[in-house]
Amino acid sequence: MKPIDRHQAPSVQAPESPARRWVLLDRDGVINQENPGSYILEPDQWIPIPGSVEAIARLRAAGIGVVILTNQSAIGRGLLDLPTLESIHLRLKRTLEKAGGEIAGIFFCPHHPDEGCECRKPNVGLIRQAEAALGCSLHGAPLVGDQLSDLQAARRAGCRPILVRTGRGNSVALKENGLEEIATYENLSEAVSAILEDTTAHPKP
Repeated sequence: MKPIDRHQAPSVQAPESPARRWVLLDRDGVINQENPGSYILEPDQWIPIPGSVEAIARLRAAGIGVVILTNQSAIGRGLLDLPTLESIHLRLKRTLEKAGGEIAGIFFCPHHPDEGCECRKPNVGLIRQAEAALGCSLHGAPLVGDQLSDLQAARRAGCRPILVRTGRGNSVALKENGLEEIATYENLSEAVSAILEDTTAHPKP
């Protein structure tokens, strides 16, 4: 399947396999370091969190597809244009490919938070776009994030929310938001290890 990079719902494509497993990932604070006090506005600001690239490669080796779902309000704020975002994502993809990783699709919300769109997490629009592009349901798929909005989007879409403590993860108040039972890991590498262990113990029929 050719990788997808969309901010609008693409036409439905046939999935690689109806039985394929998928993992959904937030981008900033999960795969790459955040830019303190700002946004990732240039390709050279995209710096992977140690172990994250290798973690995605491990998912690919296990036959699990990976999709990125990311809010990019810097576009709506006039700080970032689409060609530059594409260059950032090209750097991401090339870095992953060198390590043996692969992303099936990157779905992003370009809107300002005040626009009230359906795609900005915690809304489920990005997840629905991914389902349309992949041609399958993502119900039950793990969604790994570092913010409350990631966890809420996962819950609303019927995905399995997972919190990592990188990025803004340490500031997420789980108990106060009724999310105290959500699995929490130090980073994406640990989360992927748990996902792979669960996959081995409970293979998809």
